[in-house]
Amino acid sequence: MSNQPGGESAAQLDLAKPDPAGSDRDSAEAEAARQAAASKEAADTVMQAFGGVRGMVDMTLPGLVFIVTYNITHQVPAAAWAALGLSALFVVARLAKRETVQHAFSGVFGVAIGAWISMKTGKAENFYLPGLLWNVGYCIGLAVSALVRWPLIGVMLGPVTGEMFTWRKENPGRLAAYTKATWAWVMIMGIKPLILFPLYFTHNVNLLGWLKVALGIPPMLLAMYVTWQILLKAPPPIKAQLDEEPGD
Repeated sequence: MSNQPGGESAAQLDLAKPDPAGSDRDSAEAEAARQAAASKEAADTVMQAFGGVRGMVDMTLPGLVFIVTYNITHQVPAAAWAALGLSALFVVARLAKRETVQHAFSGVFGVAIGAWISMKTGKAENFYLPGLLWNVGYCIGLAVSALVRWPLIGVMLGPVTGEMFTWRKENPGRLAAYTKATWAWVMIMGIKPLILFPLYFTHNVNLLGWLKVALGIPPMLLAMYVTWQILLKAPPPIKAQLDEEPGD
């Protein structure tokens, strides 16, 4: 077999040439892997900030126990104590496992107020009043935070992502994304009081209780999904220095 100058065959020279198709394929695979990692990171961030499925269950099940117990006993105190006991059990279980108790404590606090009001007035629908008022206040707080350029979703997610508050001044794309996500939460979570308050004022305890449970987790999951989708299209976070503090 004849050799090319320098002692290399034509086949060897062909093998030494870069393969454009292979290079493009590797780049596409790397980009797909990067996007998948970014997608997972964004999803994990949102779930962690809002307590995940466990946090939502902790805040939803006491309401279910209340309405079930009330339908069985027709006694407000029995239903209130059953719901309060379950909330307290959630806190104890998290403490025993050394897990974060932020969302469990929030749940037991709301249940305790609702239980006290319902037992004090003897009206079962008042068990749900603190949650309804909190929902309205939460939506107002979200809206105000977006208007003053301190979107609450960014305030909550910033510490989780490690960016803290760099998105306010150094990352306008993230500020826009957090503002958009905050308005999405206002619209999604604002549906609940619009549906539930008429039932409260008409004393329709059963429908109020069951709908309160049904509207517990699904709207949260929807709002979290929308937030995740918005963050996927946002610029990556700029990590904050350890000494950074929020400022105007």
